Amino acid sequence: MTEFLAVDGGTIAYEVSGSGPLVVLAHGMGDSRAAYRFVVPQLVAAGYRVAATDLRGTGESSADWPSYTRTDIAGDLLALVRHLGGPAVLVGHSISGGAVTIAAARAPELVEGVVELAPFTRKQSIRLGDLRVRRYRTGMTRLMMTGILGSARWWLKYLDVAVPGRRPADWADQLRGMAAMLGEPGRMRAMQRMGQSTPADAGEQLGNVRVPALIVEGTLDPDWADPRAEGEAIVAAMPAGVGTLEMIEGAGHYPHTQFPDETVALLLPFLKAYARA
Repeated sequence: MTEFLAVDGGTIAYEVSGSGPLVVLAHGMGDSRAAYRFVVPQLVAAGYRVAATDLRGTGESSADWPSYTRTDIAGDLLALVRHLGGPAVLVGHSISGGAVTIAAARAPELVEGVVELAPFTRKQSIRLGDLRVRRYRTGMTRLMMTGILGSARWWLKYLDVAVPGRRPADWADQLRGMAAMLGEPGRMRAMQRMGQSTPADAGEQLGNVRVPALIVEGTLDPDWADPRAEGEAIVAAMPAGVGTLEMIEGAGHYPHTQFPDETVALLLPFLKAYARA
């Protein structure tokens, strides 16, 4: 059942399942909490209270906000944790990976640990050699066209690269749902503004993270020419011993949708170690 939390600037939609230590799941831009549909039941079965939220501008959350930065999203997540009587382990994908970094640095008393799935957590730069990697070149081109044109069609073309190889049985339904959401008033504009936001605010906080952090990258993620190198750079920017990197072979930018069992297999030991009731 969808619940709503009023925060400064709008309303955040979320859904809570299960009981036990609190885990908050945050998705990436252009998506909704349905991205975790294969993960939530497994975490609930393992004994966790799971709150899956729609980011500002997405899903059932209100569409129009003053801004859509990672810092903004971090504030929304911390408000939700307070509302649900945290602390919590935060799981963030892509733009939300940067947001949970900021949340952990700002409010360690509310955040027991963070899991970052294919996170945009550092300022990005394109090197000439990166463009020799076809999947990266194709993915970046399609993302740029999505942002410039505000086109759901180009977004779906990007997803064709971002989720390579194995896909869930309901993939076609997921694509239709994402396209329908982006067709609602204000939704595409929200995604464009997320895409225009810089991860520099998250990068500035990497050195301030004191709680355990698990970084998960897919080996075929088109958002980086070398996903492993990106993950290693994130871990290196954190204090020694804070971050750990895990790779999922064959995964693109959406490991939790494409390889949910493998993603949960990484999540559960981390949650067992750091999530508490």
